[in-house]
Amino acid sequence: MSDALLQNSFYIGNVFNSILYGVELMLYFNTMQAYLEKKSEHRPSDKFYMIFSTMILFLITIFVATQSFLGQEMWIINAGYPGGALAYFVAHVSAWYQTMGSVASILLQLMTDALLIHRCFTVWRGSYHVLFVPCCLWLSSLVFGILDLIASGSPNGDFYEGLAARVGLVYFSLTIGLNVITTCLICGRIIFYARHMRNHLGLEVSKAYFTTVAIVVESALPYTLFGIAFLVSFGLDSETSILFLSLYGMFTCISPQMLILRVVRRRAWSTEIAQPTALVFATRSAAAPFATSETETGSSVV
Repeated sequence: MSDALLQNSFYIGNVFNSILYGVELMLYFNTMQAYLEKKSEHRPSDKFYMIFSTMILFLITIFVATQSFLGQEMWIINAGYPGGALAYFVAHVSAWYQTMGSVASILLQLMTDALLIHRCFTVWRGSYHVLFVPCCLWLSSLVFGILDLIASGSPNGDFYEGLAARVGLVYFSLTIGLNVITTCLICGRIIFYARHMRNHLGLEVSKAYFTTVAIVVESALPYTLFGIAFLVSFGLDSETSILFLSLYGMFTCISPQMLILRVVRRRAWSTEIAQPTALVFATRSAAAPFATSETETGSSVV
């Protein structure tokens, strides 16, 4: 294990944690503001999303705090530790506060993956058959997540070495595989409807409903991409995996928060948008007032 590369990766990861935590706070408070501004339009699901947002903020706070605390202990409080910072890191990687951070991280991943499955269900208009594989992967990741916590949190356990690393590789392969599948399902469905609407209503109306931002946010694409980067580096036993773990962990919170913000602002995909009756207009002349009405009422999904 390269001492310099590991420490630099861990330090840069903590810097990104701080920056992205600020982004998460901004998104969270914007979500709460949007929720309070729409008191007269509240849906039954809005309260659930507010509770969900608060829970993932709480969990990511634990993750960021434990990573920062380990850095403080390693570089400042125990700067003279025998063998240096790397020896301290190896000796305390299974400390109680690190285990607490791992528990928070895995709970956060399970919650985010469940939300992605729910959004996939919504985009596919309540089709249960597309949920079979994602749900099986989610249940498997739950089991291996618990096993990973036991292996890495046990005395002398090491998240990056031995049994814990092998169990962790299986766990992250399952959860990131789930991310890839749900992201592809959501992206594919939105692109399909975008082309369908463009053929029936024209390019301008299609642009009003289907944008790059909509696809990226609805499918939690950054979460999936950073997950793939982490899985590759972790599988190759690279010291940079600790950096990608930080980025992946932060987008485990930021991606669903961006999605929830769109839901609260009534810009997210809903089952009504995907109804075939939404595509009954056969000519562009019929599409014009439709687009105007959507613009004026602010009910566009983007």
